[in-house]
Amino acid sequence: MHSQFRRRTAAVVTAVAVLAGCAGNAPAAAPAPAGPPGAANDTVRYAAPGSPSNAVTDPHGLLPGESDMVRMALTYDVLTVPGADGSTRPRLATEWRPDKTLTRWRITVRDDATFSDGRPVRAADALFSLRRMGEKAAENFGRMAMFDLGASKVIDDTAFELVTRKPYAEVGRALEGATFVVPEGSDDFGEPVPGSGPFRPTARGGAQAVVYERNDDWWGPAPPSRFIEVRAVPDPQARAQALLSGQVDLAGGVPATLAKQQEGNSAVRLLRRPGATLYPLVMRMDTEPFDDHRVREAVRLALDRRQLLDTVFLGYGEIGNDLITPKDASSPRDLPQRTRDLGRARKLMADAGLAGGVDLTLHTTTAYPGMDSAATLISQQLAGIGIRAEVSLEPADTYFSEIYGRKPFYLSYLGGIPFLDVVRVALTPGSPTNETAWKDPAWFAGLDEALAEADDARRSSLLADLQTELRDQGGYAVWAVSDRLDLARAGLSGVPEGIGFASAFIDQVSLDG
Repeated sequence: MHSQFRRRTAAVVTAVAVLAGCAGNAPAAAPAPAGPPGAANDTVRYAAPGSPSNAVTDPHGLLPGESDMVRMALTYDVLTVPGADGSTRPRLATEWRPDKTLTRWRITVRDDATFSDGRPVRAADALFSLRRMGEKAAENFGRMAMFDLGASKVIDDTAFELVTRKPYAEVGRALEGATFVVPEGSDDFGEPVPGSGPFRPTARGGAQAVVYERNDDWWGPAPPSRFIEVRAVPDPQARAQALLSGQVDLAGGVPATLAKQQEGNSAVRLLRRPGATLYPLVMRMDTEPFDDHRVREAVRLALDRRQLLDTVFLGYGEIGNDLITPKDASSPRDLPQRTRDLGRARKLMADAGLAGGVDLTLHTTTAYPGMDSAATLISQQLAGIGIRAEVSLEPADTYFSEIYGRKPFYLSYLGGIPFLDVVRVALTPGSPTNETAWKDPAWFAGLDEALAEADDARRSSLLADLQTELRDQGGYAVWAVSDRLDLARAGLSGVPEGIGFASAFIDQVSLDG
């Protein structure tokens, strides 16, 4: 899903941001010093993607915006986190060790973590939280689907046994993400329940902001800032302008046009996170003409990827090679770059019986910056092989409920989530979010084989092969991979470097440089 961080699971159902337009050429104002509630430089103010109108307090269901994920990551601990290099790092869980069958895992939790009300964090709290996530599968896209939570059990105060439904070697990675731990028995989330995270919510703030105060009893590295204010701002242009006018110290997910204008501005820093954003072109494999592999291949060969990267993302990123998660640790690194070949693409179209071309509708939106201009340019490029694609600009607030997973040809969104999460959300047969109608039984048998492989190197190689097959046979065309662009006040430090869920952990941000 985002996360984000930007994630697909959030994008499917969130009230997504609407691009308000270019920033113009007005000079940028220098950010003002941080204000109350703390002393100078004691409060970091963050304008995060999200909507205050659908903000949530329950950490286990739908987290519709990045602002929601950031708020939860400040309040609650998670079991594991993704490292900047793609590896899984411990957080509340210190160890995850399987038996020989890779179906029973002993999960050990820290013995020095406490909730904000003074209670110790126990293994029973962690298992309760996972079970609660399992009960909310319809909201969180089945994040716990690989586990048999009924058969799982508490061993003692610091360990529990987690049972998988089949051999699953990537349990550490499965526990990354929104595995927020709450006290056992928590059932009323009208207000935040006690958490064991690095900050505690305060009563300060307003309708659009929540102020968090440092939890001095947290087991982890002491946050350098006493307060962090999280503002949910749906419009990326408005987030950037809040930074430039001194209202906030960090603006997440700003438009490339405005980022380009701020290059050389000594009052602000442009932060880039490579590989964070994709707008894949979706071709449903159960719908004509995309049920013919030759047509899908022709589309991929017709795209001028450099032109798309430079036009849509203003060069902030890299050319795509049709890999759906190119920054995943298991993603293949040695594939030849797919380039434009109109001659071969036209021959494939002719071989598919479409020498005279075909009329299609290409759906897009303004939900994320540049999605509309990307569709327009793609339509122009496809005309070179006889695909006459009429661009249909859809409302941002209904795009991921009316278009995503329903229409045969559209631009989708993916933000920095791991390959196995993409499989679970967007490639599962029978799922309403299986947007390309991918259902190759042999491929899924290969996935089971990979996840039953205990050797890390061998498993990574098998997963790379699966991604290569999906790249060549599936219904995605990934034409570019954009950097995540944030603007920060000069002197701000400690912003996490990772993409996806890793970007939600802002507890180490500081205005002291």
